Amino acid sequence: MNTNRPKDPQFNKYYRKHQKCLKLNGLQPKTIEAYSRAIRRIGNYFDCRINDLSSDQLLNYFNELLDSHSWNTVKLDLYGLKFFYTRVLCRSPQIKERQSAGFS
Repeated sequence: MNTNRPKDPQFNKYYRKHQKCLKLNGLQPKTIEAYSRAIRRIGNYFDCRINDLSSDQLLNYFNELLDSHSWNTVKLDLYGLKFFYTRVLCRSPQIKERQSAGFS
């Protein structure tokens, strides 16, 4: 899955805000890079429209990601997306915890 930064202006506005929030929350550089990579990967996967993803879209995304990446990568992408929704968009994501989302 592509981790290059998309060129969409709206996505990049949110991405820059995400970067600022990561730094201001005192996260470690490796965590910042992992969460940033997750948002880039998710942004590319959903053609930069990540503001209002359904639980079915997320289930499909994480299922496909697990086919090609490690469980640690899936967790980092999940945590990065949760951070994005709660800190950048200021709302709850449609993400369930591991067992209730079928990630067992």
